[in-house]
Amino acid sequence: MRVHHLNCGCMCPVGGKLWDGVSRGMTGQLVCHCQLVETDNDGLVLVDTGFGSRDVEHPYERLSPLFIHTNRIQLEHRYTALEQVRSLGFLPRDVRHIVLTHLDFDHAGGLEDFPEARVHVLEAEMDVAEDRHGLINTRRYRPEQWDEVHNWRFYNPEGERWFGFDAVRDLDGLPPEILMVPLPGHTLGHAGIAIDTPEGWLLNAGDAYFHRHEMDPEPYCTPGLAAYQRMMEMDRPSRLHNQERLRELANDGRSNVRIFCSHDPVELEALQRLSTGWRPLQAGSMSQARYS
Repeated sequence: MRVHHLNCGCMCPVGGKLWDGVSRGMTGQLVCHCQLVETDNDGLVLVDTGFGSRDVEHPYERLSPLFIHTNRIQLEHRYTALEQVRSLGFLPRDVRHIVLTHLDFDHAGGLEDFPEARVHVLEAEMDVAEDRHGLINTRRYRPEQWDEVHNWRFYNPEGERWFGFDAVRDLDGLPPEILMVPLPGHTLGHAGIAIDTPEGWLLNAGDAYFHRHEMDPEPYCTPGLAAYQRMMEMDRPSRLHNQERLRELANDGRSNVRIFCSHDPVELEALQRLSTGWRPLQAGSMSQARYS
């Protein structure tokens, strides 16, 4: 099983280091960290999709102007999962499964680029996405991004234990090395996606946190990301509780679990560097030394 780490969206909000902690200019840099997994017998598995080709071509028909301008989304085809799958030598139909952390606009925009894929998500996430209301929820969930998807698989947040977390195993058609870890808080049906690799476990924590230093023993988050998390959270106690549980796991040297979130460019670049033929797909390369 081989895992490719992709940047399927670039956002450059005004505020520089108030967002990412390090940018020297007026804008910060956030990514949409997705994974493309080559399995032995089940084709390709895409974990989240970032922004899709239709988002790039028709942004105001599919995305909220609030987030287009607040996040300063860089709408370019080269960032889409579709283009990156092709650049790796695969066809869109080779993507057999898509596993979602949640259905926010910056995670589910590329679903319709892979019409033959089976889409896996927690049932609670679809429930809240379909019953959206309020200023944020009507703008974060964009049914235009998935109204042509017909092959869904929904799951309840229960299952066997995994490093102290409940985990949904036996995902329909997926190998046992891929599992869903419910992490509600950011949204009610939010989940992490864990992948068992020869080098150890990878846990995509999605939007359970936003900044790498939130996983430090003495956690820190930039003002911009802290405010954004507060704005987007649906269940604050659950979000903070799950962050603390993730922090404990991240600092347990016995676990052999590497945790990362969806939007931190340093975490993305560090994992990309472990892949053969790495090349950055973000606005500017951010070295671990500079951004530690």
